[in-house]
Amino acid sequence: MADLLALSSRVIDSGVADEPVNRVTNELSELADGLAIVESFSHSVVLDAGEGLVAFDASHARTGADVVAAIQGWSTTPVSHLVYTHGHTDHVGGSPDFAAAFDRMTVVGHRNVEERFDRYNYTNDWNVRINARQFGGVRGDFGMGETGDFIPKTTLRPDHVVDDHDTVSVGDTAIELHHARGETDDHLWGWVPDRKWLFAGDFVIWNFPNAGNPQKVQRYPIEWAAALRAMAAQGPELLLPAHGLPIEGRDRITLVLTDIADALERLVAEVVEMMNGGEVLDTIVHSVHVPDDVLAKPYLRPLYDEPEFVVRNIWRQFGGWWDGAPSRLKPAPDAALAAEVAELAGGATVLIDRATQLCEIGDFRLACHLADLAGWAAPTDAGVHASRAAIYRTRRASETSLMAKGIFAGAARESEAVAG
Repeated sequence: MADLLALSSRVIDSGVADEPVNRVTNELSELADGLAIVESFSHSVVLDAGEGLVAFDASHARTGADVVAAIQGWSTTPVSHLVYTHGHTDHVGGSPDFAAAFDRMTVVGHRNVEERFDRYNYTNDWNVRINARQFGGVRGDFGMGETGDFIPKTTLRPDHVVDDHDTVSVGDTAIELHHARGETDDHLWGWVPDRKWLFAGDFVIWNFPNAGNPQKVQRYPIEWAAALRAMAAQGPELLLPAHGLPIEGRDRITLVLTDIADALERLVAEVVEMMNGGEVLDTIVHSVHVPDDVLAKPYLRPLYDEPEFVVRNIWRQFGGWWDGAPSRLKPAPDAALAAEVAELAGGATVLIDRATQLCEIGDFRLACHLADLAGWAAPTDAGVHASRAAIYRTRRASETSLMAKGIFAGAARESEAVAG
């Protein structure tokens, strides 16, 4: 139905997002003749190529079956090609459900998808744990537990491997696939030149770009911006993202792609300029910002990732892991430093009481530093940890991004376990 396109046009044109733009309904909407989207976690965008359906992304293991059912309710034509925009679990985890429903299906993905799956298997428990923390502060109801398989063992691996670019022809439809690094090193975006349809994957997510996730591997903001500009140069008339609303209209799409690219390029330029000037990470993090009017745009709000995290990722990409503070090159254990500071201050209780005072006046950054020192200095003190948990719960409520909320909620849960 055209309702999704009308909604996205109104939100972009007005600059006001008064309705949710990232939705997980598992419902299918037809956007054009032979084109549909299933809004899920992530979406699956499906085009009818005559001789088969081509689905971009399989959604998550918990939603794949519902996505497949929605597609089958739309068309009796089987999915002949499943294209991974990239190998994140919310894009590939539903592939076993596709395999169960559609025989002789070709899976298309970048050559780095295979390496990603191998890495996920090697670090399975770590990835399960950090995803539970990332989403548990907001999306605990989604069922992100701390045990099990990060991606299903039966997740399909690509049998049509793309390198820099490729064209997949299904019936009379030619689908161009282009590789670019952005959120991942295995990302593809798709282009159907005859229809001017752009399949953007996670290059557009209706949030500030996920280019700084504090718990995940390197992101690539410069290449991300370049990919967005390459997309805009094609002159797309319909943009299909893997999260958020589809967008129609060449001018509107160009505006969105250009605004996102501008924001990323500005961050990179300012960070690198300060790095070249000899500044340390602490100074850069607290100096480089994205203007509030940019972050107010409905497709750039920092509700998932946020610019401060992207700044750190830019530093990591060009400057390594050391932040420039000599004492943190080979630091003492946190608990040893905390014990020393607590002794100088007069005990962990003094630290946590001051942390509580700072929290009450809204100085959450300093409050959490002192709360951590108190907790490390008194790891079994129920009173200290009850106060630490309260501080982190308060800070979580003040944050906008899902990633910050999740990590701060995780800290609160740690201390709540000690406090009983």
